Amino acid sequence: MTEFQSLRVHVENDHIVRRIETLTLEDLPDHEVLIQVHYSGINFKDALSANGHTGITRHYPHTPGIDASGIVQSDSSGTFETGEPVVVIGFDLGMNTHGGLSEYIRVPKDWVVRLPKGISLSDAMRIGTAGLTAGYCVEKLLQNGFSGKHANVLVTGATGGVGSLAIHLLSTLGYQVTASSGKPEQSEWLMQIGAQKVIDRNDLSFAKPKALLPESFDAAIDTVGQDTLVNILKSLKYGGSVAACGIVGGTSIPLDIYPFILRHVNLLGVASATATLADRTRVFAKFASHWRLNLLTELCEEIKLEDVSDRIDAMLSGKISRRALVKLCK
Repeated sequence: MTEFQSLRVHVENDHIVRRIETLTLEDLPDHEVLIQVHYSGINFKDALSANGHTGITRHYPHTPGIDASGIVQSDSSGTFETGEPVVVIGFDLGMNTHGGLSEYIRVPKDWVVRLPKGISLSDAMRIGTAGLTAGYCVEKLLQNGFSGKHANVLVTGATGGVGSLAIHLLSTLGYQVTASSGKPEQSEWLMQIGAQKVIDRNDLSFAKPKALLPESFDAAIDTVGQDTLVNILKSLKYGGSVAACGIVGGTSIPLDIYPFILRHVNLLGVASATATLADRTRVFAKFASHWRLNLLTELCEEIKLEDVSDRIDAMLSGKISRRALVKLCK
């Protein structure tokens, strides 16, 4: 009987308790593809799930982890060969389905992406949900008229997973990047990964009464929302676009229509969690070819499964800047 280690989150006497437990394959859900997980990651959604957030995970005990890369052990559908390297990102993984912070997972075949040549199992998780989201945002901008190698692109939430990967991707593609961050001590690191300029997030985060602000950015990727998103829309140059993919600052956008009809700007929504399998496969293929990133190792810190609970606590208290790569295969 195969035994393996998994991070389990329990609700005991109205308290959240996390511990590493030994499970067997019989404890996994009854889906088609069994995968030995080599690497996972820690996203903010994982931290919420690991902290008992019922809007993310309804039933406990539970194993979080919305990202996983590993090797196929078996597939009852016949879609995948034993030994194939694959990646699973999003869908219901780590939400209400046993997630990637575990040495084994079993998932539906329609969640599984064959890993393209040129991307290792570890780099697949350094990219993860955050990298795919950044990739979708860049694609959305390019599909809506964004061009110009020296265009100035704003990225908010710059030290977060999506923000840092978006900065590095845009810089790799030749764009000038302005990073918005509330962590001035990380400015040097943001410059190292590709930002040409770093601004304080407070420059954008408070409501401003003017219908339009000076034209400052050709395009933007926003992970914050609310007043930050409003101020970005007011600050875009004529014909500019913002790809919006996050709501950490709030969900409402109190905004007049002036930026849209006087500056011809575009607000582009990005929903990475519900992206199709074809979308995921396409974007991963780009990261394996002309989107190849040369600083993936610098963007993540490698940790072990036993370090995950402390990392989650630090993330929830706002003390983490860089992403974590969780090594599971010994």
